[in-house]
Amino acid sequence: MSGHSKWHNIQAKKGKADAARGKIFTKLGRELVIAVKEGGPDPESNSKLRNVIAKCKAANMPNDTINNALKKASASNENYEEITYEGYGPNGVAVIVEAATDNKNRTAADVRHVFDRAGGNLGTSGCVSYMFNKKGVIIIEKETTTMDEEELMMLAIEAGAEDFKTLDEVYEITTEPTDFSNVHDKLEEAGLEFLEAEIQMVPTTTVKLDEKGSERMERLIENLEDLDDVSNIYHNWEE
Repeated sequence: MSGHSKWHNIQAKKGKADAARGKIFTKLGRELVIAVKEGGPDPESNSKLRNVIAKCKAANMPNDTINNALKKASASNENYEEITYEGYGPNGVAVIVEAATDNKNRTAADVRHVFDRAGGNLGTSGCVSYMFNKKGVIIIEKETTTMDEEELMMLAIEAGAEDFKTLDEVYEITTEPTDFSNVHDKLEEAGLEFLEAEIQMVPTTTVKLDEKGSERMERLIENLEDLDDVSNIYHNWEE
């Protein structure tokens, strides 16, 4: 749900996720409803649902909670629509906001208000998305696995991963969207746990901000995350 990051502070991310767990699970529940409505309740034949379930597991949603959410989604009369907003944050940072809403006018007004308050502005469809590529992203914390780097890299590449990076505290595995489920499943079968696992919009270039700009960008992201309708936020700010 956090969008693109270089994972500088894993513990801070964990703490924030723990504090917002209830809200995260509610938002993931909406994504499950949308996926089930679009392609049915069987993840084997519904790739979108399979990807959302992978995202739920990475967010530490218990299996019982996932199964209950799937049953609820199958019987739900709720009608959510997925909408993507594009705009600019402080100093021209490119921002993509994905939302699931039952009231487009409300959501558009809320998102626009947050951008305005941060000194940014919403743009037209396509104004920043050309600066991103859709990719599957799997993040594995080093301390959660006994596998060495080479062994994990070979496992990921053989499963169909496009790229493998070793960062300070984590391994970052990138896939084409169509290969994400297979790579995720192979790694899960090997007993690996994921800090994050989802299809993301990954920036092709990044923007650095000074301290003031970084503070404004952090506020923009936090205020967007506070909106119930917002599912995902992506940006090209180099945190």
